[in-house]
Amino acid sequence: MRVQRRLLIGLVVVVLAVTVPAGVSLLGNDSEKGPDNAPAGATAICDTANLVAKRELRGMWLTTVSNIDFPSKPGLPEAKVKAEYLGWLDLAQKMNHNAVFVHVRPSGDAFWPSPYAPWSEWLTGERGKDPGWDPLAWMVTETHARNLEFHAWFNPYRGSQPATSGGAGADFAKLAPDHPLRKHPEWAVAFPEGEKNSRFYFDPGVPEARRHVEDAILDAVNRYDIDGVHFDDFFYPYPEGYEFNDDRSYARYGGGMSRGDWRRSNVDTFVREIGERIRATKPWVRFGLSPFGIWRNKANDPAGSPTKGLESYEAIYADTRKWVRERWLDYIVPQLYWNIGFDKADYAKLLPWWVDTVKDTGVQLYIGQADYRIGEAGPWSEPAQIDRQLALNDRYQVAGSIHFSAKQVKADRLGAVTRYRDAHYAQPALVPTIDRLRDGRPPAPEPTGARLDGDRTVLTWRPVDDVTGYAIYRADPVARNAGLVATVRATDLPSWIGPAGSYCVTSLDRANNESTPVLIG
Repeated sequence: MRVQRRLLIGLVVVVLAVTVPAGVSLLGNDSEKGPDNAPAGATAICDTANLVAKRELRGMWLTTVSNIDFPSKPGLPEAKVKAEYLGWLDLAQKMNHNAVFVHVRPSGDAFWPSPYAPWSEWLTGERGKDPGWDPLAWMVTETHARNLEFHAWFNPYRGSQPATSGGAGADFAKLAPDHPLRKHPEWAVAFPEGEKNSRFYFDPGVPEARRHVEDAILDAVNRYDIDGVHFDDFFYPYPEGYEFNDDRSYARYGGGMSRGDWRRSNVDTFVREIGERIRATKPWVRFGLSPFGIWRNKANDPAGSPTKGLESYEAIYADTRKWVRERWLDYIVPQLYWNIGFDKADYAKLLPWWVDTVKDTGVQLYIGQADYRIGEAGPWSEPAQIDRQLALNDRYQVAGSIHFSAKQVKADRLGAVTRYRDAHYAQPALVPTIDRLRDGRPPAPEPTGARLDGDRTVLTWRPVDDVTGYAIYRADPVARNAGLVATVRATDLPSWIGPAGSYCVTSLDRANNESTPVLIG
């Protein structure tokens, strides 16, 4: 079973050898030689304990609904859509990010040829229109070519966007001809009912609707090489002074439960089932959510946070603490969109509550960062606000951050993004390994060598089946360590070129496990 699992998730390690011109030492010290003609102490430099690399997920949300981030407008030619996406990948690399979270099911639609949902109007400009190519397949390929992770972001239950924002609203006739709610109007709930800004939701209380949504997501999991399945906080809608009219499904399926408990049970079932199905299909695909930042206030529940705001538990029936405690998730990304010192939800007080919530669960904690608020009056007019928040994250050993959203990262208002990038993301980082996917160190392939080319070092190695990527560390004989300088995707002809020097190289499997390091030099 262990061998099969390792083959399944592609555990591979790389060991490299080097050939250098006669008389040249990449370490700059020929006085003493160790094994394999390496300078004395060279092996110690590349000992695992001496590798310097942060394990931290860094990403941004790329929002497609209403063309918030991407594409810049609906109906663009394929070449323009591709050029824009590559620009976002350029930004991710500039930021030393290692993941992107791309909206592929914004409102009951799809950015891939799905048998469960119509083509997205935010891509094609027309609901249900086939663009003639597969954006999801292409985006995954291009993202992996940069050795960035691709997390597919789904809004599970939204069935349409309001007419006031260019969507179909709550009008069956305006949905795409192949929209599932046209075929199954009994699955649909209009909210807010009768208002201009109404939209359709798939009713979470209808088991057939829930299974349909799961099937739509699993279609993408099965067909594409995605690294993660990601939801934000849209299950039941935020109340906004209106009632969600699920009287029909509650009467049929409520089973004597209170309306609130029944709704929470519906969302619990969905979260648990989708996680189980993902793991059964592709165990290396991680499942995570980004909920509203407050579960419950301490005044209403002793286990709650020291906050005085809207509660996801009561308002949108999202029992996020339970999902963590039951380990239904691989990671959670609470949206902590408040400043340090905010009286109702102080970032500095809410963060340790979430740290304590995930403790000993194996669920990783990332934080949703509010780049969109930079430049607002008050504390958000301070360029250092997110810089200070990331410093708190470091203090509490948080596993990473996702920034909302890509357009705001690019805008760099007040120079705040550059500030936190230079302070916290100046060097690349490795994606953390999920506890359930840690399975030891894999074996090494055969090396092909390395050479000096002027003031550059060229590394090459023989390709190995199922390798995902490699981490490159530059050895520092003075400091007696090696710092991470790059990661590269596994290719048919794996190689890397960098400044002249000695390097330690490790391999990374698709679960982000890392091999033992080997010195080149």
